[in-house]
Amino acid sequence: MTDEFRTSFQLAWHVVVRNWVVYRKDFLANISPTLADPALMLTALGMGLSPFIGQIGGLSYAQYLAPGMVATTALFTAFFESSYGFYVKMTFESVFKAMLTTPIGVREVVMGEFLWGFIRAALMGGTVGVFLLLMGLLSNPWSVFLFPLIAGLLAVPCGAIGLLASAMVRNINQFQTVYSFLIAPIFYLSGVFFPLGDRPVLSVIVQFSPFYHGVRLLQLSAWGQWHPGEIAWHLGMLLLFTAGLCYWAYRKVVKILTT
Repeated sequence: MTDEFRTSFQLAWHVVVRNWVVYRKDFLANISPTLADPALMLTALGMGLSPFIGQIGGLSYAQYLAPGMVATTALFTAFFESSYGFYVKMTFESVFKAMLTTPIGVREVVMGEFLWGFIRAALMGGTVGVFLLLMGLLSNPWSVFLFPLIAGLLAVPCGAIGLLASAMVRNINQFQTVYSFLIAPIFYLSGVFFPLGDRPVLSVIVQFSPFYHGVRLLQLSAWGQWHPGEIAWHLGMLLLFTAGLCYWAYRKVVKILTT
């Protein structure tokens, strides 16, 4: 680790600490939707529809949905934090303007936001995983130890999408368009609610979504399906999307924070 990178990481950590200090002030209010939404969705759809749908690949519908709830938590945690949250800090609170008067630069701001998104999604994903374990919905109980890591990895490219949106929208209302035409389709059509095996066109389209690859990694883990080739493909694609989207988001945020 070079001295320059070590210094950048230490400065970025200050951004993480600042976010945590603000977050914990309304801790219960902040974690409530993150944890309640997956639980309610699982109860309403999983428990409610399981008797009517039957089994999918030897799994009840609730067991099929379970890993997708961890992915959902990571997606929404990362996207809303880096879209609405970042925009409010940038536009209305001038938080980043204040940070840039210190040794913290734009690179450290972006790095800190990604670190914060990773940590927050890992904690939330791990908590949802424990809930799924207690409900008896994990075919592979040991997967609960992998959920925080996969949720954290998934949160980074989803957070980059949020940062890109923050850098491109002209006002806060335009985030609704981003949600309606990008995030919602990603969420509903990436295999969380139904298998994609017999839908060849959709199966190809979702390959261009980092969310889909995170969902598949969580599903393979939760269901105990250790297929090395498939795991390597989805992990490689998730990392590739992470690198590309993070670099793109960084370039856009540099422009908007330095002009």
